Amino acid sequence: MRVPYALFLVCACAVSAAAEDPFPAANALLPQHEHSAASGPAHTLEEIEQMALLSNPEIRVAVRHLAVVEAHVPTVGALDDPSLMYRGWGVPLRRPWDYNSAQNMFMVSQTFPGFGKRGLRADIARSDVAEAKAALDNMRFDVRVRVRKAFYDLLRTQDELRIHDGHVAIARQAVEAARIKYTVGKVPQQDILKAQVELTRLAEHMIHFEQDAEIARARLNTLLGHDPVEPINIRGDYGIPQHLRATEALEKLALASRPDLAQAQAALEKSHQQQALADKSYTPDMTVSAGYMLMPSGSNYRNDYMVEGSINLPWLNRRKHDAEISEAKAVVSEQDAELAALRNSAFGQIQEALAQVRSAKRFADLYQSLLQPQAEATLRSTVIAYENDRTDFLNLLDSQMTVVDIDLAYFQAMADFETRFADLEFAVGAPIDRTGVPNTPEVTK
Repeated sequence: MRVPYALFLVCACAVSAAAEDPFPAANALLPQHEHSAASGPAHTLEEIEQMALLSNPEIRVAVRHLAVVEAHVPTVGALDDPSLMYRGWGVPLRRPWDYNSAQNMFMVSQTFPGFGKRGLRADIARSDVAEAKAALDNMRFDVRVRVRKAFYDLLRTQDELRIHDGHVAIARQAVEAARIKYTVGKVPQQDILKAQVELTRLAEHMIHFEQDAEIARARLNTLLGHDPVEPINIRGDYGIPQHLRATEALEKLALASRPDLAQAQAALEKSHQQQALADKSYTPDMTVSAGYMLMPSGSNYRNDYMVEGSINLPWLNRRKHDAEISEAKAVVSEQDAELAALRNSAFGQIQEALAQVRSAKRFADLYQSLLQPQAEATLRSTVIAYENDRTDFLNLLDSQMTVVDIDLAYFQAMADFETRFADLEFAVGAPIDRTGVPNTPEVTK
């Protein structure tokens, strides 16, 4: 708001003396209060981001899921529980209590998976951990991007409400002077009607601004894990970089940084391990047993021991195991295609987001360097002309409202750039340096 001295001077001329005001609704449109900042310290964007990383409910869920997956790793590489068996062999039916006449066998058994199977199962579990870590990183970055968007939406509404309150304050100061002009007949009825319309537009703006502020505050509080209606105070600035990085550099950064690509890569590696495990289905598992045998009384050797070994026969169940191998190969092919598609989609997202960032940057630069100075210069010239009776009231009104609209559009353009830049960072999967030198002339806008 660079020309506050003229703000609403034009609208104030639409008000007459208190007893003769033909449009009493005009005064009612002027709010009786200013929008004050929320109580408590004002938080910067970096502080809000750190708060979200610590308290966001979605991140907490992802952290707990990672803990569950990590706790599963030691179990998959462990052996199955050993088994203990007792067998009473040859107990007489007529004397079922006479175990001295029977063979009493006590046996402990342990099954050992085929060579390499335990290691592959542990590798698959560790790949699950890598996937869960990548999913957690992706969730953290997604929350960070959403926090940035909500932050700049709230910052924009704060600036818009500040401009609105400034308009109202200046309008109040100009009311008395306007009454004098209306009383002496220097303001025609047509001008009064036009001022009434502009006052109504100001009230309309306030409704939209307060709604946008409430929505942005609710979104930000939700991301922080707070009550959506909880007051929150923020502070910050908009930063438009002079240059944007080249597409090739952003694509390379995405390949190294995007968490969803890392998650897909971990899924592909896991599918290869699952295929290797399926190939091991023809490696038989072995069960080893050892035990003690108490022979019937009167035997030459009453105390004996026994050893037993067995293996499964997978070759007799080829249909099942061949199908498992074919399924594992299909999963590998699917995961490989999914990773390639995800990379291609990432490049498309980068190009789309970069185009939107470039456009938003042009709008912000246009408002900042051309439209705002031109509108303010026009208003200053119109004010001087109006004070010297060289132009009419409607021209002054139009000039003033043009400045108001451009100021509001400027903050909208700045917030839109920050939103688009956050989308670009999400497409890349990492924060982007705003101070770097452009890699190619094409990105210097």
